Amino acid sequence: MSSEGTVLYDAPGPKARALYRVLSVVVAVVLLVIAYVVYRALDSQGQLTAAKWEPFLESSSWTTYLIPGIRGTLVAAALSIVLALILGAILGIGRMSEHRPVRMVSGFIVELFRAIPVLILMIFAYQVFAEYRLFKSDYLALAAVVTGLTLYNGSVIAEIVRAGINSLPKGQTEAASAIGLRKGQTMRLILLPQAVTVMLPAIVSQMVIALKDSALGYLIGYVEVVRSGQQLGAYFQNYLPSLLVVAAIMIILNSALTRFATWLEKRLRSSRRRGAATGGAPDAPVPVTAVPGMDITGPPR
Repeated sequence: MSSEGTVLYDAPGPKARALYRVLSVVVAVVLLVIAYVVYRALDSQGQLTAAKWEPFLESSSWTTYLIPGIRGTLVAAALSIVLALILGAILGIGRMSEHRPVRMVSGFIVELFRAIPVLILMIFAYQVFAEYRLFKSDYLALAAVVTGLTLYNGSVIAEIVRAGINSLPKGQTEAASAIGLRKGQTMRLILLPQAVTVMLPAIVSQMVIALKDSALGYLIGYVEVVRSGQQLGAYFQNYLPSLLVVAAIMIILNSALTRFATWLEKRLRSSRRRGAATGGAPDAPVPVTAVPGMDITGPPR
């Protein structure tokens, strides 16, 4: 570690460095003690034995519990992400409308569902769907989970869309108006294609949140990977291994989603660069017809 100072902080002296070393040793010892206590507690309950991991080597554990849970998580997340993107685009564009009623309604919806927790939205949707029998009993929990995730994440994505479009230079809109494009054409052909690459990292983060929040569906009886892991742990009495396996599955799913979004972002950026290189070539010179009394080799006299 360099002992030279920077504009942000002064370099620690010999006493400060010695104090930091002592504190580092103390923190490391405390963490080791905590880890040992946790290990002893788990070992006394028999959660660290090899027998607790044996159910994951049997196909019945996966076909009965984990695979249906993974499928439920993916279905709920996929439906809610697609619907949230559509809802977010509509509300985000609506908040920038020149018509005040449209702006007010869109803003009210966004602020309302951003302020309500996702779990409350799921429970409320479940009660409404069950009361009025809007869905079959087999799809009741799925509909409630998708509705809650769509309303919340759609409201957040609406703000991402609005911020992404507002971040573009105003000259884009002015140039589109100058060539005669209508507002809808300007939004569809000029602004949104450019804003997608700006919004994509934030949208990906919201997709990951939607995937993780689908686990809240277990409270209303929806079969997803966390609920399946709890059921498997209750059946085999191996709660810790089951939760660790569920955590590993969620990490894999989120990593796959993030990698796909990163690939998509790079592809969009490269296609834009290729398009700019192709469309940015200088146009052929327009022939100029000489007018009597006009000097075309220099400024007017």
